[in-house]
Amino acid sequence: MPLPTLANILALLSAVSCTKLVVHESRRSAPAGFTSLGAAPDSTVLTLKLALTPKNIRGLENKLASISTPGSPEFRQWLSKDELKAFVQPSNETIEAFNNFASTNDITPTVLSPNADWVSLTLSVATANKLFGARFETFTHEALTQPITRTLSISLPSELVGHVEAIHPSTSFSTSSFAAPHHISPSSRLRKLEDRLAVKRAEKEECDGLEIPMTPACLQKLYGIPLTPATPQDNSLVVTGYWSISPNRTDLSTFLEDYRSDIPSTTTWELVQIGHDGVEMPPSDAGVLQLEANLDIQYTIGLVTGVPVQFLSVETPSLEVEGFATAFLETSIYLEGLEDPPSVVTTSYALTEPDFGESLTRKLCNSYLALGARGISVMFSSGDGGVRGGHDHSSIPGLCENNNFPAIFPASCPWVTAVGATQGIHPEVATNFSGGGFSAFFPRPWYQDEAAENFLKTLPGDFPGKFNRSGRAYPDVAVQGGNLACVFQGRWMTIGGTSLSSPIFASVIATINDRLKAAGKPVLGFLNPWIYANADAFTDIAVGHNSGYECPVQSVRFCFRSFG
Repeated sequence: MPLPTLANILALLSAVSCTKLVVHESRRSAPAGFTSLGAAPDSTVLTLKLALTPKNIRGLENKLASISTPGSPEFRQWLSKDELKAFVQPSNETIEAFNNFASTNDITPTVLSPNADWVSLTLSVATANKLFGARFETFTHEALTQPITRTLSISLPSELVGHVEAIHPSTSFSTSSFAAPHHISPSSRLRKLEDRLAVKRAEKEECDGLEIPMTPACLQKLYGIPLTPATPQDNSLVVTGYWSISPNRTDLSTFLEDYRSDIPSTTTWELVQIGHDGVEMPPSDAGVLQLEANLDIQYTIGLVTGVPVQFLSVETPSLEVEGFATAFLETSIYLEGLEDPPSVVTTSYALTEPDFGESLTRKLCNSYLALGARGISVMFSSGDGGVRGGHDHSSIPGLCENNNFPAIFPASCPWVTAVGATQGIHPEVATNFSGGGFSAFFPRPWYQDEAAENFLKTLPGDFPGKFNRSGRAYPDVAVQGGNLACVFQGRWMTIGGTSLSSPIFASVIATINDRLKAAGKPVLGFLNPWIYANADAFTDIAVGHNSGYECPVQSVRFCFRSFG
């Protein structure tokens, strides 16, 4: 065989370098607060995570609709790990296209997920800019301790179009402070009580969730949560936590001694720690103590009475570098790899949809679709900024006059159950800070058509709020979150936030699952079609508004009411 000529070699190199690029995602500018320091050095090393297109995601959506809708012949016939894999693993064509791309460019990919739909590439900025038509820059933000590398636009080689759904981190911007637990902010309803007896009044007087804080006993009475211990031990509830945090066992014991004296104060949780890319690590109680972790554990163990509770602590040393989406991704990768997953997972963290970007948001949402198909009830708090996202701060110029209402993610994903907050008992009303609204990324799912349309009819024709009327509406349910008692670092306090509401509702569902398993029946799994089909079984929270905690009602003129 004759050797190739120099002209042929140059022609081949030219063909490779001229591969057509198709814009995958772009944004006009970085979000407010981020400052560009200019182009990132060519030698900077990036680790990019790429989401490969699943084989049959539409088929999985249809399957979940069938197995989660009451009256269906397949109702609650949840999928096994292998059955799910047939839907979400990439096709042979996608795998071949991606491997050819990697081989041609002398890059060795690493498979990250059990279904092989997430892979990573380690490459220099110069190579990433060339292969993906990007211009990676270095950005700073006052809330970040180190600069991050991002691009305002990223493209795909034509041979990867249709085979790659997301590239991360690329065009998504976030800071760890934006993703802080919803109640830890200048707008928190945190009131430290120097006199412990002021909280303990709730044991002797009727709780009202306003002046007298709610406790486990009050919640059990209000929502009919049984005190009898769980029986099956193959049912579990997972509470997620980030930044390597963990709850305090002594604080839990103090909490149980006063508010659940009918169960041993030594009752505790199993700590599960996962590191980079969802890999399980040896557990250690040396994690960072944070109020959020304490709240979530006290209002799960304090309510589920014997259902095993796991605290999933996600180590996120690269949180600032890769963005908070990485933490959610690692959580999903871990859960998808379990042969016997928990029946309920609750998370009290969120960002606005624009912080993630559309392609990454959709891919993460599909991971919750997959978990729901396994029979896992996935719950997220709906945010504490009312119609204005995670938090509303009146100190931000013009915020309270801005009638653009961003949605909170993952609460806006149609495959999770979004939990808002109520307060009071006679009547129980929506809190003003409870996050709620309509997604700009996800269309309205079939199961809430009637509820959403009925709500939209209540809005006046001159309603000034700007939102996607045809988008997925949230929250799906709401429970107490306005004023609850808790223990932190040995001190009693009261606190509020939807980050309390989600663990409380998760505890209700985990308790029901215990009874179902004891009777030999399947768990509730993906809840939303069942919830909307049985709306009469819930209390309609039709009083209240969610203009925000700091923004006055008149700043919105009219406000969304909770779906309750």
